[in-house]
Amino acid sequence: MSALAEQEAGPSIPFARMNGLGNEIIVADLRGTTARISAAAARALAGDAATRFDQIMAIHDARLEGTDAFVRIINRDGSEAGACGNGTRCVVQALAAETGRRAFVFETRAGILNASEREDGLISVDMGRPRFAWNEIPLAEEFRDTRAIELQIGPIDAPVLHSPSVVSMGNPHAVFWVKEDVWSYQLDRFGPVLENHPLFPDRANISIAKVAGPDHLTIRTWERGAGLTRACGSAACAAAVSAARTRRTGRRVTVTVPGGDLLIDWRDDDHVEMTGPAEWEWSGRLDPETGAFIRDEETTAEAV
Repeated sequence: MSALAEQEAGPSIPFARMNGLGNEIIVADLRGTTARISAAAARALAGDAATRFDQIMAIHDARLEGTDAFVRIINRDGSEAGACGNGTRCVVQALAAETGRRAFVFETRAGILNASEREDGLISVDMGRPRFAWNEIPLAEEFRDTRAIELQIGPIDAPVLHSPSVVSMGNPHAVFWVKEDVWSYQLDRFGPVLENHPLFPDRANISIAKVAGPDHLTIRTWERGAGLTRACGSAACAAAVSAARTRRTGRRVTVTVPGGDLLIDWRDDDHVEMTGPAEWEWSGRLDPETGAFIRDEETTAEAV
C-alpha cells in the first residue's frame, strides 16, 4: 500500500477492500497527507454495493514515538469506534505485504495495539486489557457487578434476553447468554433497540452467546454503528473474557462467529490476544471528502 496519496481533487487516496472472517473492511492509506475521511464519505461508501463495509481503517502518520501509524476506525454510519480487531488484522496484512515486516504497533482512540503476522499467515492482535467498571464501559448508572446486569428485552415475566455481561474492549459490549442456538433470536430486531438503550450513553455492541463447550463459544453480534456483521473481533474478545469471568469457560477459547473461528486468549498479564485470518479482495482510490472511488483494473495483494 503506497503512502503516495495524490493531492489533486477526486479519487486520490489508495485503499484496499479486505475482510476478516467476512467482517467487511476498507483499509485506506492517508499517510503523507492531512486528509481525513469525512462522515459523509463513509456513508457514501457504505451505501455502494461495491464498497459496502463494516469499518474503515484509516491509516494516518504516526503521532507517537515507537508507533508505526495512527489508525482511525470509522463505522458505516460515519461514527468512530475505539477498537476493531478484524480491521486491525487487515491493516497488518496490508502493511506486511508492503514492507516485508511482521510486527507493528498502532495508536488507536482506545490506546496502543501490538499486532503481528505469524508464519502460518494468521494474525494476532493484542487487544489490551478488558475494563469491567461500570463507569469505564461506560454505563449510565452504577452496577457493582458487571458480570450480569439488570437489562432485558421482552415481557417482564418471560424475557427473550436478559442479564447480560458487560465489558469494554476499547468499545462497550453487552453479551447475552443463551442456551438455544444463537440463530434462533431476531438479533436484527433486538439489536438496534439494545444498541441505543439509555443504559449505554455511548451506545453498545450487542452479542448473543452460547457456550458450545469448555473452550468453545458461538456468538452473533449487532455491531454499534454497523449493524449485523459476520464477525466482530472485539465482541469475540468481550464474550471470551465474560465467559471466563462467569466461569462458563477457561481463559483460552475458540469463538465461532458467522464468518468462522477466532482464537481468544485472556493472558496472565490481563491482556486479550485475538488470532485469526485476513483476506485481501481488491484495491482502488477514493475521495476522502465525497466517497467517490475508482477501482484498480489490475491489482494484486502485493501491490496494495
